[in-house]
Amino acid sequence: MLDPLVAGGIAVAALLLGAGGAWFAVRNRKPAEAPFDSARAHEELRRAETHGQDLIERARRDAEQIVREADLRARDEAVRRREDVNREVDGMRNEIREIERRAEKREDAAEQKHKELDRKERHTESLQKKLAERTEQVDRKEKKLDELIQQETKKLHEITGLSRENAERMLLEKLERELADEMAGKIRRHEEHLKQTAEAKAREILATSIQRYASVHTASSTVSTVDIPSDDMKGRIIGREGRNIRTFEKATGVDVIVDDTPGVVIVSAFDNIRREIARISLSKLIQDGRIHPTRIEEVVIETQAEMERHLQELGKNAVLDADVPMPHEKIVGLLGRLRFRTSYSQNVLNHSLEVAHLCGLMAAELGLNPQLARRCGLLHDVGKAADHEMEGGHPKIGAELARRYGETSKEVLHAIAGHHDDVTVDNIYTVLVAAADAISASRPGARRETLEKYVKRLEMLEAVACGFPGVEHAYAIQAGRELRVIANAHQTTDAEAVTICRDIARAIEQQLDYPGEIKVTVIRESRTVDVAR
Repeated sequence: MLDPLVAGGIAVAALLLGAGGAWFAVRNRKPAEAPFDSARAHEELRRAETHGQDLIERARRDAEQIVREADLRARDEAVRRREDVNREVDGMRNEIREIERRAEKREDAAEQKHKELDRKERHTESLQKKLAERTEQVDRKEKKLDELIQQETKKLHEITGLSRENAERMLLEKLERELADEMAGKIRRHEEHLKQTAEAKAREILATSIQRYASVHTASSTVSTVDIPSDDMKGRIIGREGRNIRTFEKATGVDVIVDDTPGVVIVSAFDNIRREIARISLSKLIQDGRIHPTRIEEVVIETQAEMERHLQELGKNAVLDADVPMPHEKIVGLLGRLRFRTSYSQNVLNHSLEVAHLCGLMAAELGLNPQLARRCGLLHDVGKAADHEMEGGHPKIGAELARRYGETSKEVLHAIAGHHDDVTVDNIYTVLVAAADAISASRPGARRETLEKYVKRLEMLEAVACGFPGVEHAYAIQAGRELRVIANAHQTTDAEAVTICRDIARAIEQQLDYPGEIKVTVIRESRTVDVAR
């Protein structure tokens, strides 16, 4: 957009250039070869001047037109800028009005809250006054009642001639004389009856529960076999320079054994879940036919996701089979993992279901809550699903996991933590779980370990402990899960007993093979006995 002064300058410059050009054209015209004609020269000069005047006039008109257009554009620009400023000012005014309106609303709300607080304060003061009046009335009535009681007691003492202390003492002495023999006889008869019936009732409950429920436990090994269509497939599984089998073992965490056995490939691992994932993945790869590192990793990841869903489904089925409320999904997943965990070749999930049903049957016989008892039995070994990942025994791990994932029942938590006597047993459901656990683990066919091997393991435990100086006796209890050592009080001190306990535990770790953990307890005490003659 040109300024009017600039446009005028341009027009004047154009005018001068036009006039100068005309004069320069006339002045520099080449002389003709003809003789000089004065009249003709004057005529040409006149025409040049006329042409210059026309150019000047035309330049002046163009300059005026440019000035007018520049002026119009300047005015339009000024109007546009004025409108923009007006719009900005209007926007600021609207914002100010909006801020003022909000401030007024806040003031109104604050005033309303202040009025509401005043009303509540007045109501509170009224209630306090009423409460003070009622308290005063109650105090007056209590005083009046105490006076009446004292008057009646005084009248009674005057009538009987005895004080209150003497009357109470005489009444108690009379009651003791009359009831002493009767109470002693009833207590004695009750104790005899309890002794006669308690053992029989306990045997009856256990026998009934065992008879009403019995399940089959399947044994799992540490290897799985995968059938292959031909021995040529073994080379494809191994891959060029062994890259396929290395990728597969790295992705699954198992050992793949490809030997001369026709028609099968062996998958070996102590972790049953990883072994099952590897078996399914290898079967998929054999069926698919595409066996290379990238495809192996894809199939393993897919199978792991399928296994997680399968574990959740197994856990849900176990909860439904036990007929208890559904716990947290993490606990459900841990129950599913127990399906692939064994203890002495006994499937832990089947064992937990058996313990749950036994607890429910015994609780029903004893008049307790069968559903709560089944829940305690179902979750009692849930720590075995994570005992390889966390420190401590499976009762402690299971109680911690159950508490972490929302288990609020004190009975369930105590049963998980105390079914192996790791804590003081003060709950009836914990006793039921311990009894059902012992029944399920010790019944014929439940565990693969033979009697000779079991007895030999206990004898070796006791022999290791008895080999230390100062140890008098050693007893393996809780199916070899705990070792009680009796130390000679005259040959050892308390500090030496601590050292002996630690040394025995280290010796067991180095010399014996055993599942789980073994708790070592050293007992040292001295007793003094005398006889009064």
